[in-house]
Amino acid sequence: METVPQFFRVGPSPQVRLFFFALLSILLMVVDTRFSSFFGIRQTVGMIIYPLQKLAYAPMSLYDQVEELLDDLQLTKEIAYLRQQYFFNQQKLFRLQMLEEENAQLRQLLNAAQQTEAKAIMADILYVPRDPFNRKVTLNKGSTSGVTAGQVVVDDLGVVGQITQVHPWLAEVTLITDKDHSVPVQVARNGLRSVVSGAGKNNELELRYLSVNADIEQDDLLITSGIGGVYPPGLPVARVTNIEHDRSRDFAHITCIPIAGVNRNRQVLILSLSSPVPALPEEEPRNTVQQGKQRKNHAQ
Repeated sequence: METVPQFFRVGPSPQVRLFFFALLSILLMVVDTRFSSFFGIRQTVGMIIYPLQKLAYAPMSLYDQVEELLDDLQLTKEIAYLRQQYFFNQQKLFRLQMLEEENAQLRQLLNAAQQTEAKAIMADILYVPRDPFNRKVTLNKGSTSGVTAGQVVVDDLGVVGQITQVHPWLAEVTLITDKDHSVPVQVARNGLRSVVSGAGKNNELELRYLSVNADIEQDDLLITSGIGGVYPPGLPVARVTNIEHDRSRDFAHITCIPIAGVNRNRQVLILSLSSPVPALPEEEPRNTVQQGKQRKNHAQ
């Protein structure tokens, strides 16, 4: 085993130096803890080595930033996808709700068609006029589907209006709320007959030509009387909401609201009477009657 010559041996042994520096470190820590003597030195050393620390941590910091950026991009894509799916699902939900409402209304319309003796044609409302004073709607059924002018239009609740114009594939309906439209009705409670007319508003009708002493009350139900042969008897039309008695007038001022959804339907039924009412016989001219009497007297 080779040994270092005595000439080249300098200083204490490694064990002694280790012990010395360990003891010196402990002494410095105790002095710094007790008297805070090296606070300024630590700050100075920290300021000197701070750039070196930043440079040492730069690769790791850059890696973390790149990873965070990639995560943000992935989250952005997922959020955009989820938002798109949310909109699609909302549209599907709205469509399903609309289909459920349409199915419920169609079932009610079918029940209404079965309860009436008239033939029924189902139709969809295509157009509603923009004019707020025009109480007419357009249906998607016309003369090619057997629709004719004068037919009654109803929903699952009651009378909506009457067909006034017919085209090959379209038909125009005048609603009962139109100011020029009238429906022969009678009070369901006592059979009192009258005529209800539109007031030119969505939810208002007027019951005209009833005296101030007429037997009518608030919340009375008005149904079609069947007089005139246009409306089948027994269809709900309106309900009385307000009665004003003015002794200075010959007739009472009575307002009603329609039973049917005249401004909220999408499907309606077009009714036609199975057996039309026969027309009134024409009156014989007076000359013909007088000639018949003269012939009878002459024969006697």
